[in-house]
Amino acid sequence: MTSVAWSGPKLRVAVLGATGSVGQRFVSLLADHPWFEIGALCASERSAGHPYADAVRWMQTTALPPEIGSLEIRPTESASANDCVVAFSALDATIATPVEQEFARAGHVVVSNAGAYRMHPRVPLVVPEVNADHLELLAGQEFGDGAIVTNPNCSTIGLVLPLKPLVDRFGLLRVHVVTLQALSGAGIEGIPSMQMVDNIVPFISGEEEKIESETRKILGRVTGGEVTEHEVMIGAQCNRVPVLDGHTACVSVELGDRPPREDLLDAWAEFVPDTAALALPSAPKRVIHVLEGDDVPQPRLHRDTDGGMAALVGRVRPCPLLSWKFVTLSHNTLRGAAGGALLLGELAVARGVVPGWSAGGKTAP
Repeated sequence: MTSVAWSGPKLRVAVLGATGSVGQRFVSLLADHPWFEIGALCASERSAGHPYADAVRWMQTTALPPEIGSLEIRPTESASANDCVVAFSALDATIATPVEQEFARAGHVVVSNAGAYRMHPRVPLVVPEVNADHLELLAGQEFGDGAIVTNPNCSTIGLVLPLKPLVDRFGLLRVHVVTLQALSGAGIEGIPSMQMVDNIVPFISGEEEKIESETRKILGRVTGGEVTEHEVMIGAQCNRVPVLDGHTACVSVELGDRPPREDLLDAWAEFVPDTAALALPSAPKRVIHVLEGDDVPQPRLHRDTDGGMAALVGRVRPCPLLSWKFVTLSHNTLRGAAGGALLLGELAVARGVVPGWSAGGKTAP
């Protein structure tokens, strides 16, 4: 997909929580972005005032650009980023609630990867290809001159992408999902190696509840300024596994009818995402890739498909309990975190959510 031509200066953005795992992904993806440029890197008081290169424990496979490494880290407060219109938040949920609201009240459009406001009734929880229309909720927000939009939980994103075409074509009654989630989802400090080597941990705090509630909100409809959640029944079980990147999910679905396998494949192949006409620079060429074979998808082989922004589906077969079952894979720190939030920021610009900006650049005052 070719990005919309950008005219004039790029939109300056802030990264909140810039030294953490997701914050680093934001920095890496923004380093050469065609629409955005980094205007502020914000982090804790311990890091503030230091060059980014000195304060960050850089864990990305790409080198930290010197011009970004030399930027001085600013305190995580709205006044420190007043030259930025958009703030991408990679904050920990424990501090995200007051900080993101402060930034919104100061006039910033906050695109959050944190869970603080995901289930707020007036805050859109958006997977751009699935429910871009939920941005309508912004009209009812009361966060001053700014706004808050949220990126879902990493596993939720990997689930709703292949579910959406099935919902649209067949109707969806029940879902059972078992996730095998990568170590990077636990952050840089993560889980001690002695706990993960030769092991699986069958518990991730709050994860199952997030998948179950967020999926219903994303697949729901906006009516009268509120989301009417989808009525699908969802049961989730979550496990941490010794994989670096890439969340795998084993999914069983009960559909409104029992279509043949070919119809499921057609639904995925013919799916037209909500972003199809917008040419957003971070959008994958194809949202859903269906792989044929007995042992696909695999994280190490397939997580980077389409820049790590696609969902991979494989092992589509009948389910003796429900209708059909399949395996899906998505890159948790790209599609499921910074990359997904960046795509959401692009959607916000393209849909006119960011004051004074459009998909072609800065608009006339």
